[in-house]
Amino acid sequence: MTGAPLLATALRSLRAVVLDTDGVIIDSARLHAAAWKEAFDPFLEATGGQRPFDLVEDYLRYVDGRSRLDGAATFLASRGLDLPPGNMDDAPGTGSVGALAARKEQLFTAGLRTHTIEAWPGSVRLLDALRRARVPCAAVSASRHATELLAAAGVLALFQTVVDGNEVRRLNLPGKPDPALFVEAARRLDVPPRDTAVVEDALAGVEAGRRGGFGLVVGVDRTGGRISAAALRRHGADLVVADPGELLVAGED
Repeated sequence: MTGAPLLATALRSLRAVVLDTDGVIIDSARLHAAAWKEAFDPFLEATGGQRPFDLVEDYLRYVDGRSRLDGAATFLASRGLDLPPGNMDDAPGTGSVGALAARKEQLFTAGLRTHTIEAWPGSVRLLDALRRARVPCAAVSASRHATELLAAAGVLALFQTVVDGNEVRRLNLPGKPDPALFVEAARRLDVPPRDTAVVEDALAGVEAGRRGGFGLVVGVDRTGGRISAAALRRHGADLVVADPGELLVAGED
């Protein structure tokens, strides 16, 4: 008889797991990407008719996992565009990197009023199995909305700690691909990085896991190949799955 699923071999020697939030735990990445597109596309059109922001490739390569300011700056640099940096307090618009980031935040917040954000079922199964195995877990995100969205999705109680965008700003942590966000989460779990797994869907995130010396870096590719497993591995993933639920195996009674 098949019993409760068990952790795959790759996870069994590790003592903690740190998971990215958007796109890994909850289905919020599409809303983030849509807000970035709506913020960027008018500016791209006005600067010589550049091709529009791509909801998959541009999002995952340049903005996913990064702070709003870092994401906006990184994407603009990829297109050879230069704007004054501005700051987090700039009014929404297109006059600075900060203004574009503020516009994205305005659009994302508006989207939350009309969209329900849910947890990915495979991720919930993994988190349940980790709880049964008494493996502590942390959620991390550059977004200041992460904790409230985890609560709304009904999974906040599955984590011992959350390091979200509010904490990043309070602690002045550098953004991914710097490993500081993951290292802070491991510190709160009282487990060294070498004994901790990182589960990430962003290229910057898997690179951060590798730079931080984490014991296992799992890349999550929900794109159907548009961001390839090879790209995730090049940036630091030890293994790549289509869903975190693949880190489970069938148990037997």
